[in-house]
Amino acid sequence: MNVIRPTTKSAKQELRAIPRNVWVVTATSFLTDFSTEMIVNLIPLFLAEVLGVRTGIIGLIEGVAETTATLTKIPSGWLSDRLGRRKWLTVAGYSLSTLAKPFLYFATSWVWVLGVRFADRLGKGVRTAPRDALIADSVQADHRGIAFGLHRAGDTAGAACGLMAALIIVWAIQDNPLTLDRSTFQTVVLVSIIPATLAVLLLAVGAREARPVDRSDKTTQPPTRRLSLADLDIRFKGFLLIVVLFTLGNSSDAFLILRARERGVSVLGVLAIMVAFNLVYALVSGPAGALSDRLGRRRLILGGWLAYGAIYLGFALAETTWHVVALFISYGVYYGLAEGVARALVADLVPARQRATAYGLFSAAVGLTAFPASLIAGVLWQGIGAWQGWGARAPFVFGACLALLSVLLLTFWWPSLERKVMA
Repeated sequence: MNVIRPTTKSAKQELRAIPRNVWVVTATSFLTDFSTEMIVNLIPLFLAEVLGVRTGIIGLIEGVAETTATLTKIPSGWLSDRLGRRKWLTVAGYSLSTLAKPFLYFATSWVWVLGVRFADRLGKGVRTAPRDALIADSVQADHRGIAFGLHRAGDTAGAACGLMAALIIVWAIQDNPLTLDRSTFQTVVLVSIIPATLAVLLLAVGAREARPVDRSDKTTQPPTRRLSLADLDIRFKGFLLIVVLFTLGNSSDAFLILRARERGVSVLGVLAIMVAFNLVYALVSGPAGALSDRLGRRRLILGGWLAYGAIYLGFALAETTWHVVALFISYGVYYGLAEGVARALVADLVPARQRATAYGLFSAAVGLTAFPASLIAGVLWQGIGAWQGWGARAPFVFGACLALLSVLLLTFWWPSLERKVMA
């Protein structure tokens, strides 16, 4: 099993060691998130303010969308390992998402939006595990952190640029920036098709299939024919269990947007703080990934989860607009510390022949739990929260409590699994 050793390389040397595939996948993610973030953060506003949909239905749509991606990630990862191929499954996934986006232009009901989100997330499900395995296969173990951090930084920088583009369109077209109208949303959808198409072309032309380059992984067995957790490292399974618990309190970010609107943030304001959030995410991701190569993955993940718990508690207690703005921007710190590093940790815990399967299962753990997480958040907001007088505070308190419990398990329980493996 791979062991991460401290390194004294400079930032320039580390970046020079990043291979072509990582840069191509990073650029692809930049363009894809440029496209996606132009519209995805407007979808809950489109549903609520144009179509008049309640938050419970919005939670249902987001839950179904993420569950769809989840159910596809598992077989897609397993198939990638069985075939020993990463690139074309990744290209197929990005292509499907790109083809789905234009249909939002014609949406007249929440059912239509649900269908588009279903197709878009199906594409995400197809591409995620083989894409992450392609990155992991292309780099040495002691560069995984910075490789995944760079990928998350590119992905998130694209999101920030996409949000800025959406903000400019809303500002230029709408007379009243406080609400969203249909024609503005349709214009954003049309513009978003351009970077999504460029992303697919770049990946198809620029990426190459890669055999695992990590010399510390001496595994020579062929991929397992069956899809089973039993064949995977106990540390990976333990980490997966903790991630499920954490994710149960991590509802769709659509609820953060709705909370911001409730506290008086305008549509333009929502887009502006999402830009700032993604810039923080992008700026933290690369250094956090490189730092995890030196200090270990667990410390960075713990830092991210602690930040998440504090920020969610802050959302529960927020009283003014500036409170929400500051918290939303700070939310990028959690993502930057934890997201890319968690993916690097998965590669540390499994051999190359099981990487895509492991990534599929890891993403599945997040995606399957996202459905009940978003549904619970919607119910807590309008049901139990209203009944007990907590209102919008309820789902955020729930998320903060589960984050704290996850931190405790990762701190005190998960290391015992490492000791069993090393014994």
